[in-house]
Amino acid sequence: MESFSNDEKYFRVLSVQSHVVSGYVGNKSACFPLQLLGCEVDFINSVQFSNHTGYKVIKGQILKSEELQELYDGLKANELLTYTHVLTGYVGNVTFLTKLSEIIKDLKKINPNLFVVCDPVMGDNGVMYVPPEVLPIYRDILIPLSDLITPNQYEAELLTGITIKSTEDITKVMNIFHQKGVKTVILSSVQLEASSNLHLFGSSILNNKKHFVNMEIKKLPAEFTGTGDLFSALLLAWMARTDGDLKVSCENAVNSLQCVLKRTLDYAEKIGKSVATMELKLIQSKSDIENPPSILKCQNL
Repeated sequence: MESFSNDEKYFRVLSVQSHVVSGYVGNKSACFPLQLLGCEVDFINSVQFSNHTGYKVIKGQILKSEELQELYDGLKANELLTYTHVLTGYVGNVTFLTKLSEIIKDLKKINPNLFVVCDPVMGDNGVMYVPPEVLPIYRDILIPLSDLITPNQYEAELLTGITIKSTEDITKVMNIFHQKGVKTVILSSVQLEASSNLHLFGSSILNNKKHFVNMEIKKLPAEFTGTGDLFSALLLAWMARTDGDLKVSCENAVNSLQCVLKRTLDYAEKIGKSVATMELKLIQSKSDIENPPSILKCQNL
C-alpha cells in the first residue's frame, strides 16, 4: 500500500466538482493551478458538460451517487486513498452530496489529518441554482466535516440566515461556522453597504487564537465564470504550502486570481466580448499562478 509521505511538501488532492469539455469551470479551473503549485490531483466529475451554463446550449451527463460509490470502491480496492486533501465544488444533487459526505468520513478514518476544503456552491447574487434540499446537507453534514470553507456572500447568508451588510454581520457569520468546527472561513466577493469595492474576509482559529484578515478588491467591469473554483484551488494549495498562513495564502490566491481575470478581460475586449472569449485565460497565466505578484495586501483585523 502506498504510504503517506513524510515530505511536508507532498500533497495529494481529491477534487470532486463539475467538468466541462470546453472552457474553464469546476475541475477544469481547479486542477491546473493545483498541479502547478505542486499538488498531485485526482478528480471526480460530479457532472460532465460540453460547456458551462452561460452558453445557449448545454449537453452532457450527471454522475449518480451509485456511480460515485463505484469509483470510490475501485480506488479503495486498489489502496489508492492516501489523500492529504479533499476539495469539493459544484454538486447539484442531494443524494450525491450525501454520498460524498459519507466518503469524506471514510477518508478521515484512513487519514485523520485529511484537510477538507468545501466550496458550498449553491448560488450567487440572490439566485439559487441548486435544489433547496442541498442547503441542509451542506449546513449540517458537509461543512462540519470541513477544515476550510469558501462561500460567497449569498451562500454564507443562506447557510447562516444572516444578511451581511456590515463587518459586525461578518463576525457573526464567521462565529457560526467556527462553532460548527470549521477552522478557517474565507468569505469571498463580499459587498458591504459602506463600500463600492468587493471585500474578502478570512477568519481562522489556530491554537485557540483567532486570526482575522480583510482584503479590499476593486471590482472589474465584467462577469466571469469559474472564478470561485479557481480561487478555492489556489487557497488550498497556498494553505498547504505555507502551513496554514491565512494572510499569505489569501494574498497569493487573490493576486493570482486578479491577474487571470485582468488577462481574460483584456483579451475579450481586444477580440470582442462573448461567452467564449470570457473563458478564463488560465494557461496564459501560468507564471502568475506559480509566482503571484505582491500587489493587493491583507489587513489584519
